[in-house]
Amino acid sequence: MNQMLKYVFLFLLLITACKKQEKPCTLSDEILMTPLNLEIERMEILFFDSVDQDLDLFLEDHGVFVRDFLQESAYENRDELLEELNYMRTDESFQELYGEVMTHFSDISEIERDLENAFRYIKYYYPEFKVPRVYTFVSGFSSDIFINEEILVIGLDYFLPASHRFQPTDLPQYIAERYQKDYLVPNIVMAISSRFNKSDLKDKTLLAEMIYYGKAYHFTKSILPCVKDEYIIGYTNEEIMACYANEEMIWTHFIENELLFITNPFDVRKYTGEAPFTDAISPDAPGRIGRWLGWNIVDDYRFNKNVTLQELMADTDADKIFRQSGYKPRL
Repeated sequence: MNQMLKYVFLFLLLITACKKQEKPCTLSDEILMTPLNLEIERMEILFFDSVDQDLDLFLEDHGVFVRDFLQESAYENRDELLEELNYMRTDESFQELYGEVMTHFSDISEIERDLENAFRYIKYYYPEFKVPRVYTFVSGFSSDIFINEEILVIGLDYFLPASHRFQPTDLPQYIAERYQKDYLVPNIVMAISSRFNKSDLKDKTLLAEMIYYGKAYHFTKSILPCVKDEYIIGYTNEEIMACYANEEMIWTHFIENELLFITNPFDVRKYTGEAPFTDAISPDAPGRIGRWLGWNIVDDYRFNKNVTLQELMADTDADKIFRQSGYKPRL
């Protein structure tokens, strides 16, 4: 792609910014009637407010949390774990961070409702899905979301407002900006999607990576139909509009450079890995643009082939999904 084309990215956004809008949606009454009662246990309150509570008793009362999240088996003995927990509970910085979390998350009923509805949607499509026990915690930015088949632990300190003085120090700014409350439930659903997202592990092509992420985004949107795309893919609304405005240019770059079937991990990462922008296309093109293209391809495939969500997620043939999608850039 020549230099002139690289720098028309934002110009095209200006003339099309008002043309792309997400369709209004409503949640399914049938799905919302799925029996499910979610209660989130506020472990940070139990841990930090009960300074007189015996830590041994705390560990005994929350065995699964201790085993899976606190990773008790990683310590030489329980006394070592108790020493670390006692430090966390009495340290002034931890106490201050906990206080800020309680200021911003004293009421988590909205998170609880959105997560409960998301679990209803997942159980509708996958009745065998076991709803995990859900906890919140303040870990000092050591864990944002921990999930396995039994428990889900949300590190609320990661989801303080982007302007807050407490921020994780190990994240680039463009990633840290996505750690806000509106991204929380989509991130959880995205993590759960990996249980159902089957792929051919022998297929190392860029296309396979694009389709894998496309299926993950499609799953998340299916479970959270009323959540804006920006909170699913982690682009700003302006970036999404710019991508649609330049979709033909982006796709031409992939085709002219014969990128779909490259297998070099470094080259694949240039288009699907975390980055502030996709420099190979334009310094104004957001990072992970191959994932965004994969999402469009998967959307077209499911629409044109009329497959169920379960059939889509179980399909490991990325090449077939692409070829049968009928994908073309929107004009």
